[in-house]
Amino acid sequence: MLNFFSYNDWILHSLVWIPIVGMVHVLWSPEERAKYLALGWSTVVLVLSLGLWWAYDPAINIGGYQLSSSHSWIRQWGASYSLGIDGISIFLVLLTTLTTPIAILGSFNYITKKEKSFYALMLLLEFGVIGVFTALDLFLFYVFFEMTLIPMYFIVGIWGGERRIYAAVKFFLYTAFGSLLMLVAILYLYLRAKTLTGVPSFAFIDLFQISLSPTEQIWLFSAFALAFAIKVPIFPFHTWLPDAHVEAPTPGSVVLAAVLLKMGTYGFVRFLLPLFPVASQHPTVVMIMMTLGVVGIIYAAWVAAVQPDAKKLVAYTSVAHMGFVVIGIFALNINGLQGGMLVMISHGISTGTLFLLLGMLYERRHTREIEDFGGLSLVAPWLATAFVITALASIGLPGTSGFVGEFLALLGAFESHPVIGGLATTGVIFAAYYMLPMVQRIHFNPLDKDKNSKIQDLSRREIIILAPMISLMIWIGVYPTPFLERMEPSVKAIIENVEASTSLNDSEDNKYEIISSVPELIIHTSNIDDNKIADHLNSDETVN
Repeated sequence: MLNFFSYNDWILHSLVWIPIVGMVHVLWSPEERAKYLALGWSTVVLVLSLGLWWAYDPAINIGGYQLSSSHSWIRQWGASYSLGIDGISIFLVLLTTLTTPIAILGSFNYITKKEKSFYALMLLLEFGVIGVFTALDLFLFYVFFEMTLIPMYFIVGIWGGERRIYAAVKFFLYTAFGSLLMLVAILYLYLRAKTLTGVPSFAFIDLFQISLSPTEQIWLFSAFALAFAIKVPIFPFHTWLPDAHVEAPTPGSVVLAAVLLKMGTYGFVRFLLPLFPVASQHPTVVMIMMTLGVVGIIYAAWVAAVQPDAKKLVAYTSVAHMGFVVIGIFALNINGLQGGMLVMISHGISTGTLFLLLGMLYERRHTREIEDFGGLSLVAPWLATAFVITALASIGLPGTSGFVGEFLALLGAFESHPVIGGLATTGVIFAAYYMLPMVQRIHFNPLDKDKNSKIQDLSRREIIILAPMISLMIWIGVYPTPFLERMEPSVKAIIENVEASTSLNDSEDNKYEIISSVPELIIHTSNIDDNKIADHLNSDETVN
């Protein structure tokens, strides 16, 4: 059916551009219709995107891109409008198309001013994020990557809390600074490719084939890694995140946690490993990245445990979860990378849902202070049930999505760096230490009848919002095989590329080694034929 309608030919373009059509429609509509139109257009994108699950076939074009197409854009620069997906990006696209309509539906009672502008920006944000996850041209990727800053800046700065301007400016400056360094690295790669081939190109497939020295790789890796580390964010570049989460409106926090943070970890997998395989395996680089990941896990857990504000507590959990992603990626093995991917998906679902639930509580009590609640399970049992399930998924309870990802990430870390894996495992214990007391104090402590006795349980709209998210938490936790099968070929291709590039580099560097500390000349060979040895011995070079 999908092939009959040529689904593969037009779907990615539709997913990218339909939000823009919806944005224009929202801006030209009456104020009171804006939220319904935004929900309608984002739902269309979601429905169309579901076909990707069947259209993408992990058994063909193993490790490569599918549903791809390319059209010349700026011919003089070699920039093209190229889109495609693989077993990594498909899940992030689906996460984006699912989260956007849910966040919009969750904002119906929250957003009461300048509604047209808000919902237009939400659709613009969806356009940018889908573009990031489908772009196959580095220039196009950078344009989409930077474009997401604009709507998020205004969403936080206009509809946020009391310190919204501070949070919005801090978010913008942090991300923009890192992006500028990445732009310098992109231009270096572009000029290097143009020098080697004589043809200007930003295409991934061309840039991945550039031969870079280890020194070049380290410097370029650093520039890309800083930009993505800020976006993730990982310790110590995380300080913008709690402010942005706390001050952002509920739908802004949901999208920020669910998909915007994934742009950083996606960048690690999509660019750092394939473009700079030697730097990615350098022992110092690996140790720095994994240490930062572990410090982020432990530090964020300790800070979260003492937060009086429920929203800030959940914000710090994002830093901890992203730490698991980082150690999974830089374990540089199949288990670690697949685990990191699943943590990304699970975090997007569970943490996004926690922000939705906290937004629902805020609509009822107009406070985020944990001590202002208590005993809600007596008056809102369904709300308490959804909160408990989501919190357990965030902790990583077996049977939920959080467990599968964290288990594989930790397994991968143990395989490559047992000490790092052991330290990271403590983060699972700390997660229970900060999450369960919050659940206890909000839902199971004695009920304050004066303040909380009239809190209403979930409405029909809120059940519709939460049901798909909770279902996914359980599905991935109980039966993750369909997800692992789809991402495995692409993950294997990345790992094999890194290992092959490093092996090639080692073989070139160690082709022969001359040791002359004694009069006798000793030549260590590796796959060298006799003619090369004879040529070397007969050369005019003097060996001292």
